[in-house]
Amino acid sequence: MFKNLSDGAKGAWCMIIGTLLLTTQDAITKWLTADYHAGEILFYRGIFTFVPIAVLVVRAGGWRILASRNLKGTLIRAGLGTATSTFVILSFLYLPLATALAIIFLSPIMLTALSQPLLGERVGWRRWTAVIVGFAGVLLIVRPGADGVPFFYIFPLVTALLSTFRDVATRRLRGTENSLSILFYSMLVAIVASAVSLPVLGGHWPGLFDWGLLAAAGILVALSHLLTIQALLLAPGGTVAPFKYLSLVWAGVIGYGVWGDVPDQWKLAGTALVVGAGLFILHRELRRG
Repeated sequence: MFKNLSDGAKGAWCMIIGTLLLTTQDAITKWLTADYHAGEILFYRGIFTFVPIAVLVVRAGGWRILASRNLKGTLIRAGLGTATSTFVILSFLYLPLATALAIIFLSPIMLTALSQPLLGERVGWRRWTAVIVGFAGVLLIVRPGADGVPFFYIFPLVTALLSTFRDVATRRLRGTENSLSILFYSMLVAIVASAVSLPVLGGHWPGLFDWGLLAAAGILVALSHLLTIQALLLAPGGTVAPFKYLSLVWAGVIGYGVWGDVPDQWKLAGTALVVGAGLFILHRELRRG
């Protein structure tokens, strides 16, 4: 079915399927936050991420495919991925699924805002306008009151920033690393880091049903990350990144079906501004390219 497609089309399909799998995994993770802290979820879930990785390694011809030609860059990407996953879990602990993801999707807007001071790139007035619109959208979602902004909104905001740096690190590995190798080291760093947290934060043995949820989450996170990495390796970020916003659709459906979450008109308006600003910035990037 996909053999005759261009790399851009293959990348788009990888991102579409990857967002569906990842959002489903996000919902499972949110369910687990009621009984487990972030370190436990990352560790137990991480055990099962190696199941699809092992299968794919065998099919690809053996463990030599995991050899890295840019180990430093791969480990930096892995560290950023672990930090991102931790803050994603903390976001789901305090916020509805769709609300947390809407704020996390501030990521491409943050990248534009930071590109001038950090990368020395010129940012025109149109993209700066989109940045302002995107942040205005987050304000509509958060709606700070007389007491300020609830502390837990910091988690998806930090997630957005970390996600930006993680995706930049992924793009820098293009041409030297394969998606399976990147995924393997990312999962390895995540499980080692989360294992260190267990003696500090404590842990308990999951029940049979929870083991099933953790297994499903681990397999889904591995497959979704593999597809997302592959999408970024196949096609420019501006081609595949818009399809990430499908996560908000999946999150809205799952959030309503499982928890009965119905976003109010302010959150919907804010989400629309964030998505619109992000898509406009991607459009401008494509025109520049």
